[in-house]
Amino acid sequence: MTKIEQPGRAAAVLPPMATPRVAAGVLYRDDRGRVLVVHPTYKEHWDIPGGYVEPGESPLAAARREVIEELGAPLTVGRFLLVDWAPAASEGDKLLFVFDGGAMDADTVARVVPDGNEISHISFETLDSMRLIHAPS
Repeated sequence: MTKIEQPGRAAAVLPPMATPRVAAGVLYRDDRGRVLVVHPTYKEHWDIPGGYVEPGESPLAAARREVIEELGAPLTVGRFLLVDWAPAASEGDKLLFVFDGGAMDADTVARVVPDGNEISHISFETLDSMRLIHAPS
């Protein structure tokens, strides 16, 4: 329990609260409806572009920053799609904010270049093929 005291008020006792890390990612598709996934150099599995939210940064700002860092281009980061809770014993729990990047035309796809440092490869995958490369649960 956490005790919170404010001058002139009775002390409040709060139950333990979750303190997850926060990450943001962007869901992009190509003109065939396949989803853009990246292969981070520090993970065994593929993921959507994105990363951790830094202190004082909003999830939207983090998504924009990560896209530029990982893909080398200031691509569109659109509306908020969903938030997911990702418990992970090895890293700690995370809240994942996912934004819509929309459909990419061939010219935009040509501008996407993995940074080579954090991201080794990119690929556009169907939902069926993503089941084969998805992160372990």
